[in-house]
Amino acid sequence: MSVLRIENLTVSIESKIILKDFNLEVKSGEVHVLMGHNGVGKSTLTKVVMGDPNYKIESGNIYYDNILINNLSPDERSRLGIFLGMQLPLEIEGVTNADFLRSAISTKEKENFKLYDFIKELDNYVDMLNMDPNMIHRGINQGFSGGERKKNEILQMYMLKPSLVLLDEIDSGLDVDSLKIVGQAINKYLKEYNPGIILVTHYLKLLDYIKPHFVHVVSEGNIKKTGNYSLAKKIEKEGFKIINEKNVISIGECAIKEKIKNE
Repeated sequence: MSVLRIENLTVSIESKIILKDFNLEVKSGEVHVLMGHNGVGKSTLTKVVMGDPNYKIESGNIYYDNILINNLSPDERSRLGIFLGMQLPLEIEGVTNADFLRSAISTKEKENFKLYDFIKELDNYVDMLNMDPNMIHRGINQGFSGGERKKNEILQMYMLKPSLVLLDEIDSGLDVDSLKIVGQAINKYLKEYNPGIILVTHYLKLLDYIKPHFVHVVSEGNIKKTGNYSLAKKIEKEGFKIINEKNVISIGECAIKEKIKNE
């Protein structure tokens, strides 16, 4: 089942076109990795799917579970089940992590919300991510290191349980130990909840823990090349000059190869 479908999407910011005729389909249980030079539209895509009002959709459509979401606000998209783990998580004074999550989840669950279950689950995930328990009682990301902020994004993901997960350079700022914890946590979430996942990354270390079904090379605002994990390894070795190579692998071919490998 397709959890995200993007059709001929063209997006601008301040009259500058960033994405042009961009197409992508993500199904439940699939991991799609976006790679490419800085400024080619990878982070833009995640923000547009989440509903960032700074970007203007010039043409094309975005569907979540076959629902057209072009004109939905970020909070409406979040309630549907879309989550964005930000590249640069914001610091918010005066609102603790616990209060923020309690408010978000009680709004989502309404009369089914149970405070005891919420606290128990929160403590469990804090422990899983090897976070300082005191962090949940501090302002959102207030005084957090880069790595702590990224762990906090994964904590929010686990608590909100989205079915479409967008992670924008979630691996940047993480030391070796934290990268392993975050990578394993994402992989565990994938196995337990079967979401569609889009990972934006420049590095392959995270993919030691999360094996992608598809790797897409983005250039000039759209996908120029698609392959599987071997494409990411080739990029690591040879760089993005491979964009101009002719042997482009289709998404369908990748899916067939992945199916054969798992049988």
